Amino acid sequence: MSTYPTTRLRRLRRTDWLRSLTSENRLSLDDLIWTVIITDQDIDFEPVPSMPGVNRIGLKALAGEAKRAQALGIPAIALFPHINPKLKSSDAQEALNEDGLIPLAIKIIKQAAPDIGIIVDVALDPYTDHGHDGLMQDGLILNDPSVDMLCDSALILAQAGADIVAPSDMMDGRVGEIRSRLDAHGFEDLAIMSYAAKYASGFYGPYRDAIGTATALTGDKRTYQMDPANAQEALREVELDIYEGADMFMVKPGLPYLDIVTRIKAEFGRPTFAFQVSGEYAMIMAAAQNGWIDGDRVMMESLMCFKRAGCDGILTYFAPKAAEVLGR
Repeated sequence: MSTYPTTRLRRLRRTDWLRSLTSENRLSLDDLIWTVIITDQDIDFEPVPSMPGVNRIGLKALAGEAKRAQALGIPAIALFPHINPKLKSSDAQEALNEDGLIPLAIKIIKQAAPDIGIIVDVALDPYTDHGHDGLMQDGLILNDPSVDMLCDSALILAQAGADIVAPSDMMDGRVGEIRSRLDAHGFEDLAIMSYAAKYASGFYGPYRDAIGTATALTGDKRTYQMDPANAQEALREVELDIYEGADMFMVKPGLPYLDIVTRIKAEFGRPTFAFQVSGEYAMIMAAAQNGWIDGDRVMMESLMCFKRAGCDGILTYFAPKAAEVLGR
């Protein structure tokens, strides 16, 4: 039976203040995590061609960028390395360099902007000459040796001053092993953000360009990253990571997998994040530059979608620009 005309939902859409008063979700500065590409090149900034508006940031310019993020009210920065190809190797030894790019970047940020949280990616793909997230033998990714190396890397990053370690490799058992290694060395309070549901996606292309693995990658990552067709498997991954000691969870990519975010949040009620990845960013920026969409409007709408789906925070290259919009 129709309730028209006594019920008119448009009544609450008539004015800005009514729409604001009845809004179901809010996007705030506290939701933003800025994803930053750090380079070991002796430069300040180097544009990433496939990601308009995103630069690789050199260590000389990093302090200023950290201060800018802090002034904008961005609560945390997630760091990703772009290193000299000569430092890449099959055994990813540069990932264990205590004086490497990311440990140095952590120290610079801590000194320049001590109120900014630092999330570090724990992965081997920026350091391998084959572009994979684990050690390889005869074309196969070795799970357990890779996990052992990831534990060593996580400990080095913790000792450098990271606030959260985020294993993104999708090796089985790595969260529990990293938790044990950190606890054994006095880092019981250091949080783990697990890339619990990381899909073997086509949306990562511009990021691989940004960190220099696009041309190095041999084959694909389907033997360890998740099949985009699967949803129930994501819940199993999160459940395992809960038992292994993860404090929070990430879904990657973001917008194409909002259903996964909602299911994880509803099932477990734990802190849940999503990564608005490079391909998502690049498509919005490319369309905006061509005049096909209102870039700022679509940016903010896309970020609100994460909140509506249940995200507690969003890792995004848009963070500084979104912070400026929110601060107006």
